[in-house]
Amino acid sequence: MVSLSVPVVMTELGWMTMSLVDTMMVGRLSAEAIGAVSIGTAVFLAATILGMGLSLGLDTLVSQAHGANQWRECQGWLVHGIHLSLLLSPLMMFVLWGSLPYLDLWGFHPDVLALTPPYLKAVSWGIFPLMLYNTFRRYLQGIGRVKGIMMVLVTANLVNVASNWVLIFGKLGFPAMGVEGAGWATCISRLYMALGLGVLIFRYHRRQRTPLLRVSFKPDLDRMRRLVNLGLPASLQTTLEVGVFAAVTSLAGRLEPAAVAAHQIALNAAGFVFMVPLGVSSAGAVRVGREIGRGDPQRAADSGWMALLLGSGFMLLSGLLFVLLPEGIMRLFTVDAQVIAIGTPLLLIAAAFMFFDGIQVVATGNLRGAADTRTPMVVNLIGHWPFGMVLGYWLCFHLNWGVQGLWVGLSAGLIGIGAVLLGVWTRKSGELREGRTAPLQ
Repeated sequence: MVSLSVPVVMTELGWMTMSLVDTMMVGRLSAEAIGAVSIGTAVFLAATILGMGLSLGLDTLVSQAHGANQWRECQGWLVHGIHLSLLLSPLMMFVLWGSLPYLDLWGFHPDVLALTPPYLKAVSWGIFPLMLYNTFRRYLQGIGRVKGIMMVLVTANLVNVASNWVLIFGKLGFPAMGVEGAGWATCISRLYMALGLGVLIFRYHRRQRTPLLRVSFKPDLDRMRRLVNLGLPASLQTTLEVGVFAAVTSLAGRLEPAAVAAHQIALNAAGFVFMVPLGVSSAGAVRVGREIGRGDPQRAADSGWMALLLGSGFMLLSGLLFVLLPEGIMRLFTVDAQVIAIGTPLLLIAAAFMFFDGIQVVATGNLRGAADTRTPMVVNLIGHWPFGMVLGYWLCFHLNWGVQGLWVGLSAGLIGIGAVLLGVWTRKSGELREGRTAPLQ
């Protein structure tokens, strides 16, 4: 579990580092620039997360096929992941561009709103490379080839830093594009990531004498249906979880720019440490799925519990760090005293939910490996929206707690979700030990 988790975790951290670097670099411009990137990222995720999440079904299908040593089956799922990317990318781009005229309806601060559309227009051109990268990554994780993904993400961060430096601040003869330059830098990085993983896949299968060009690229409607049936609940679950943070970011956008900037910094800091259990979750999904495919459900259950131990243990230590050094963490991102004063309590609130956040994301991965994607979807729907979101809105706008009220609602929802999904995985692992869970056919 550790040997598989570490490269996946490093990949997730590399992914999150891009967002952190973007925030740090535009933060040298103004608080309004940080707010624009925050709002733009939230809107981008709202328009694309459902489509991106459909590839999560590859975790189960590829890992179980790999566990059964069915290479052609693995490659067939990769091909249909590519077909799904080709189908969905134009639709997501259409949704994103169609949302631009309506951003003012959310009541964002005018100074932040003025900078947001140029960023979104630029970053939208990276949707197709992002979809391909997502598909390629899920495939490589499913067959256990994770070190190459890590290396591509590490080097992609260098590409992102260089592109940001050139395009945001106008270096090497380029015009200073500000926030819009950060969007174009993101596109360049995502194109690099997709090409890098594509090369890795072709090179790997050529060495294994199972070249992809011998696989049929003709769409199979039954395969597509199976991928969507498994991936859609997982995608909805991810959409519900990411969507609640996007909604909170949008609501925070109604507050003063300093509150928006503090929210974005706290979200980035909490999101950075969350990448570790998220990576462990992916490893747990692969390990559970692979052992089920091999016909060893006892080892699948053991792998899931080990993933939970690793993910929740790390988040417990991270929460302690947030309690001890909240102001120091804020100062890594900004020197604005008002932003630091607003953001420091947000990190303390984040510390309260971190342990449960680690439990819920790893349990979700374990269940996905066992082909259960619907239960986490239902639990996230109830925990985040009718409960956490409503509570946060009430505390923020009715009791005038400000952005802290929004974060208290998020914390309450995550604690409840973590507790419920821990119980669900306990039951599922018991079924695995009793041999009541079979591989997908």
